[in-house]
Amino acid sequence: MMTPEIELKILDQRLLDWGVPQYQSAHAAAIDLRACLDAEAVLPPGAPALLISAGFAVHMADPHLAGLVLPRSGLGHRGLVLGNLVGLIDPDYTGPITVSAWNRGAAELRIKPGERFAQMMFVPVVRPVLVAVREFSGSSARGAGGFGSTGG
Repeated sequence: MMTPEIELKILDQRLLDWGVPQYQSAHAAAIDLRACLDAEAVLPPGAPALLISAGFAVHMADPHLAGLVLPRSGLGHRGLVLGNLVGLIDPDYTGPITVSAWNRGAAELRIKPGERFAQMMFVPVVRPVLVAVREFSGSSARGAGGFGSTGG
C-alpha cells in the first residue's frame, strides 16, 4: 500500500520554532496540534467553546481520506473536549485548521501558546453508492431492533 502524501501549509510562522505538526513516535496514530494563541487561553468549566487555531492548513486531494481532530489524552482526562466532540476535516477543505475547545471538567483549564493540546488522525473514507429501495434485498438477525435490542 502506498503512503498518501498530504500537503501542509504553515499559516503561523511560530510553528517553525515550536515544532511543525508531526508524529511524536514511530507508532503514533495522530499528529499533535499546537495552540497558536497570542496569550494563554483560560477555559472555565462549562464556559462557551473557544476556537483555537492550529496554525496550518492541509490539502488532502483524495476523496478517500479525511482528518479527525481529537483532544490529547492528558487534557481530555482533565476535561478538554471539542465543541463538536470529534472534528471532521473533509478532504476538499483547504482552510485553516481550528479546534473548538470546551471544558467539561470541574477545574479551570489553561492552554499556553505553542502547547500541544489536540491531535489529528488521517483515516480512510469509504464512499459507497447509496441506492434508494422500497425494501432491503436481505435481512439480518438483529433486523430493525433499536437501542439495547441485542441485550444488556
